[in-house]
Amino acid sequence: MSLAQRFPEIVRCREPLAPYTHLRIGGVADYFVQPRSVDELRDVLLACRQWHIPIRMLGGGYNLLVRDDPIAAAVIRLTAPAFTTVQVQGKQIRAGGGGSLWQLIAASVRAGLAGLETLVGLRGTVGGSVRCNVGDRTGEIATVVREVTVMTEDGTIHQRQRGDLRFAEHSSDIDEPVILSVLFELETEQPTTILQRMRKAWIVRKAQEPWTFQAAVRLFRNPPGTQASTLIDRAGLAKTRVGCAELSERNSNYVVAHPGTTAADILKLLELVRSQVKARTGVWLEQELHVW
Repeated sequence: MSLAQRFPEIVRCREPLAPYTHLRIGGVADYFVQPRSVDELRDVLLACRQWHIPIRMLGGGYNLLVRDDPIAAAVIRLTAPAFTTVQVQGKQIRAGGGGSLWQLIAASVRAGLAGLETLVGLRGTVGGSVRCNVGDRTGEIATVVREVTVMTEDGTIHQRQRGDLRFAEHSSDIDEPVILSVLFELETEQPTTILQRMRKAWIVRKAQEPWTFQAAVRLFRNPPGTQASTLIDRAGLAKTRVGCAELSERNSNYVVAHPGTTAADILKLLELVRSQVKARTGVWLEQELHVW
């Protein structure tokens, strides 16, 4: 029995992944799974474990490059209400790991709760944002995380408290495959004041990113004390192009996927930039883009 035969209502075979990623690039997945409940998700994980099928969790697909080759795995996407609900409880908000970060930020502003508004403009799911500790010098999401509910590969659910979590720049020690929900603790403030701060953060962030109509992703982490884009420009690589992939004219640390771009184009451009920056500045850039 195959995974599709076991779960015919929620599994599709040979599903193209490009439509589910921001870059609109990528091959097909052996299995594409969209569970409708926590119990159904647990059953899928147990079946994959029994049949030795690798699993990959697909969030918003914003910081992800899927290779052009087929993905020999069960790609799981949590879009059902069981995984996307946002609930406000006093100064706390519990958000489903599959929900969007924007949905969470909007709910916090409406409730007059401050602490997430400077993350506006960052794209992704709640779970992916916490796992990668999104943020910048204005603040990181980790500062307001109080509890993360996770599911392990054997279907076990447990809560990881803030004291048990380790966060670093754009990373965490959350290695369980599934983040079911996250509990945030914020501070009360006038919604109009929070909204003003959010608008300012939006303007500043968007001024540093490619045009919104472009499919683009960030390539490298910023080294201590400098910006990756500064080093790329210093190496004379501004607007470098490989195939249909090109470094953004607004920020050289982003690659723009023009029509016809392949994953191979982006990977070749990434390695070219990293090797040239190392040769010309002495700095080895650490990759931020996730690649399947």
